[in-house]
Amino acid sequence: MHEAADVAPIDEPKRAAALLGHALRPRLLALACEPASASQLAARLRLPRQRVNYHVRQLARAGFLRRSGQVRKRNLIEQRYVATARAYVLAPEVLGPLAASGHSLEDRFSAARLIGLAASAQSEVAHAVRESAARGQRVATLSIAADVRFENADQRAAFTEALQAAIIDVVGRFTAPAVGAGGTPGRGRLFRLIVGCYPARQRTRRGTT
Repeated sequence: MHEAADVAPIDEPKRAAALLGHALRPRLLALACEPASASQLAARLRLPRQRVNYHVRQLARAGFLRRSGQVRKRNLIEQRYVATARAYVLAPEVLGPLAASGHSLEDRFSAARLIGLAASAQSEVAHAVRESAARGQRVATLSIAADVRFENADQRAAFTEALQAAIIDVVGRFTAPAVGAGGTPGRGRLFRLIVGCYPARQRTRRGTT
């Protein structure tokens, strides 16, 4: 029995088109978190079985659904399907030459660079997830998120300088040499660290404004 992946990248334009080509398909995929037949999905959505069955076949052909046993309905035996992942993410490769990349931008305060770096991280992590899944392994990652509130630009600038100094110190103390003897790549596996800070959306609590 295959377990659904936590998150699966979509990095092929054809697969992206197969999922987003009709508004019904993401809804079907969300309902298929548990095994269900086309008839069962059609009943939940109150839609004709033939219509739902067509889109189920397209999702299965694109690798978003896989077979998961059968169910008997009266005198018929129906195939059940289940989603191959709990969530999906569109990788920047889907956009081809239009994909954002922050490595060519030098301004560390540029919003465009932050978006590009985030897109590159998404692409690289998606690639690592796919390779590790093929080997039956998990990806070694680290993620930290924190909300920081600044009262003015000077406070934000001071925070930036202190954070940069701290990162330089930690990286300098723990990273292995990038280059080995004779100019060969250093020993160990290469990891990439990205730090970003951006204006967060204002969240409102229920009952407050």
